[in-house]
Amino acid sequence: MYRALTWLALEMGTDTDDGEALGRLAESADIRFQQDPAGGAQRVFCRGQDVTGDIRSHPVSKAVPGVSAFAEVRKAIVETQRKLAAGHDVVMEGRDIGTVVLPDAECKIYLTASAEVRAERRLLERKDTDPAGGEAGQSLAEVIQELEKRDKEDSTRPISPLRRAEGSILLDTTSLSFPEAVEEALRIVRSTLQ
Repeated sequence: MYRALTWLALEMGTDTDDGEALGRLAESADIRFQQDPAGGAQRVFCRGQDVTGDIRSHPVSKAVPGVSAFAEVRKAIVETQRKLAAGHDVVMEGRDIGTVVLPDAECKIYLTASAEVRAERRLLERKDTDPAGGEAGQSLAEVIQELEKRDKEDSTRPISPLRRAEGSILLDTTSLSFPEAVEEALRIVRSTLQ
């Protein structure tokens, strides 16, 4: 949701250093999720526009830590996330879901992987969403540096910092394929909810 908001701010020319303006934008962003009927993958929509690929662009990745650090933004997004979860069985991922958004969740998984593996995955993800190579040949080292910088910024921000939720189960996917990671997450959920 923070990526969708950041995309919207960049599209509209909203100052990404203005927390009040970004908070107002977050309240009216109308960010929604839909399953793709063709392939089952989840799609992200912002004000009716499919932004699934756009939110993984380099400009969004670069701006999202700053946008997501504003109290006004976090308040609006957390409220929206809680409304989405209310009265439903949901799976949510994010850097403060288990600590702030849904601290009473029945099952919390702290998903991680090495910076190098995450960077490799990010490059593949970007290639899939932008086959023309919109990242101008960003190197693995540059993406690692970008991810480590974001981790540091998110871990040290004063509001809703990235940290492992109490009672969460650590799932390190560094050496797991995507299907293996999904299976391990499902195993954790099944064992937790029994």
